[in-house]
Amino acid sequence: MVLKVKLSLGLGFLFFIIFALAFFCSYYVSKLSSEAESILKDNYDSIVYSRNMISALDDMRTSISSSIFNPNEDKKIPGYYLQLFESGRAEFKKNLNAERNNITEIHEKEYVGALNSNYDTFLALCDRIRKGSGNTSMYFNEVLPCYEKLKQSIHSINDINMQAVVRKSQMTKHDSANVINYMAIAASLCIILAFGYLWYFPFYVSNTISYLSNRMTELLKKAGVESDIITDDETHVLLQSIKLLEKKLDAESHK
Repeated sequence: MVLKVKLSLGLGFLFFIIFALAFFCSYYVSKLSSEAESILKDNYDSIVYSRNMISALDDMRTSISSSIFNPNEDKKIPGYYLQLFESGRAEFKKNLNAERNNITEIHEKEYVGALNSNYDTFLALCDRIRKGSGNTSMYFNEVLPCYEKLKQSIHSINDINMQAVVRKSQMTKHDSANVINYMAIAASLCIILAFGYLWYFPFYVSNTISYLSNRMTELLKKAGVESDIITDDETHVLLQSIKLLEKKLDAESHK
C-alpha cells in the first residue's frame, strides 16, 4: 500500500472518529429532548384541562346560585347568568372530552369515569333548578355536595398528572446522567484513538524517511562520495544525498 493511501486512510479514520462522536452526542441529546417534550405534551395538557374544567364549573355554580338566591319570586336565572352557565357548560364539556382522549396514567381512567358520572348528576340538579323546582335546601344538600365531588375528581386527575410530571422528570434526570456518562466514555475512546493516530502516523512517516536517509548516507560512503550535509531534517538529507549520488553517477558516465 502506497504512503499516500495510508495517509488518506489515516485522515479518513480521524474524521470518522469526529463524526461518530458528533452523531452519538446529537442522538442522545435529541432523545432527551423528545422525552422532555413527551412529559409536557400529555401530562401538561391534562393539567390544563383540569384547570379549565374547574373554572367552567365555578361559572356554572355561580349561575345556579343566582337563581337560588334571586330576590325575585319567579326564581328565573337572569340573562347574564344564563349565558354564563351555557358558556361554562360548553367549556367544561370540551375539556372533559379532551381529557377522555388524553388518559396516560394508571387510575386516571377511573377518575375520569367518576368525573363524568358526577357531572351528569350535577347537570340534572342544575336543570331542576333552572326549571324553577329547586330551593335553598336542595342547593345546600345536593348541589354543593355534588359540586365538591366534581372538584375532588378534577383535583385527583390534576394530582395524578402532576405526580407523573415529577416522576418522569426524575427519570429524565437519571437518563441524562447516564447519557453524560456514555458520552464521556465515547469521547474518551475517541480521544484515545485520535491520539493513537496522531502518534502512529507521524512516527511511521518519520521512521520511513529516516531509514531512507540513513541508507542513502551509507550508499554515499560506499560510493566514496564525501557528504557535508549537517541537518536534522531527514527529508533534506535524503534529497541532498540523491543529488550527490546523481553527480557521482554523471561524473563516472563522462569518464
